[in-house]
Amino acid sequence: MHVHITEWTGKAGGKTPHYFSAPSGEPLALAGLWERWRDPESDASFDSATIIVGSASKWMSRFHDRMPIILEWSSAREWMRGADPAALLHPAPDDALREWVVSTRVNRTGFGDEDQTLIDPVNGA
Repeated sequence: MHVHITEWTGKAGGKTPHYFSAPSGEPLALAGLWERWRDPESDASFDSATIIVGSASKWMSRFHDRMPIILEWSSAREWMRGADPAALLHPAPDDALREWVVSTRVNRTGFGDEDQTLIDPVNGA
């Protein structure tokens, strides 16, 4: 499954989606937390996850005031072990991401979620 990282700019009714990826096109390692918990009333188990965000880099600040914490792949194992997570929570460098405008179809969940053309640059972008 692909997770699309997008941010929307503009005003309601005319917003533009921007897609973000690593400059190399490789997957990003994002700092996150995961937990499995049990509902005591129903005894059902649930998985829960969140991506940790911090202040936006100067480059990202034109899109949003915060962004995910991007880990170097060499640090991902340290993050998973929980050795010193605070040491890994720092803003990404300005060259950590690339961006392009994509189709507004990325906002339609549940239909075509695996459609790789969702992240194709739109004409003129």
